[in-house]
Amino acid sequence: MTASIALVDDDRNILTSVSIALQAEGFVTRVYSDGETALKALIDNPPDLAIFDIKMPRMDGLELLRRLREKSALPVIFLTSKDDELDEALGLAMGADDYITKPFSQRLLIARIRAILRRAELAQPSAPGADAAPAPVDILERGRLAMDPARHRVTWGGKPVTLTVTEFLILETLAQRPGIVKNRNQLMDAAYQDDIYVDDRTIDSHIKRVRRKFRQVDPEFDAIETLYGAGYRYSDD
Repeated sequence: MTASIALVDDDRNILTSVSIALQAEGFVTRVYSDGETALKALIDNPPDLAIFDIKMPRMDGLELLRRLREKSALPVIFLTSKDDELDEALGLAMGADDYITKPFSQRLLIARIRAILRRAELAQPSAPGADAAPAPVDILERGRLAMDPARHRVTWGGKPVTLTVTEFLILETLAQRPGIVKNRNQLMDAAYQDDIYVDDRTIDSHIKRVRRKFRQVDPEFDAIETLYGAGYRYSDD
């Protein structure tokens, strides 16, 4: 079934260009120019995923997400006009699934959409009366770390840690083989699909964010090691 995507942004150029790009990939799109207009439609007739700009008049993306989460667990990606870590952190804590900073590659946005939709599909319970046995839950456990790829859940010592899809994929790649060094190109390949190019600093920034999030629940977190000139590795000692 074709997935439907709702776009909420006060920038008409972004609404038009992103909508065209998504339709070319086979998605059905709906567009809204402000949060107030979008809120009722998202609750009454929810799409498969929504993309919100954070900075909007009348009702910004954060308030739209707050009100939406009172009624719905709809997957949401935030668009941010700048690298505003406060907005990003607040949005993720409120239940956003990922964020992308403007200006962004439409191919990157589409890759993130597909990744989130795949995880949302895997997390859906089986239909009532289905004969098939439930699929086994494949949890990755490394020391105090537990990762549930199907449900995009991460815990450290039993405490939840909220990661974006990109951060999750980078950490998963490191944790799958503890002690093995992964260079930046390998981490790029794991986190970015469809030959999307990102520079080394992007991976370094993601690692920095992952560490910071884990240190919010454990100030002594040091499981991700930097090997200067080589890359990163996960240690479960």
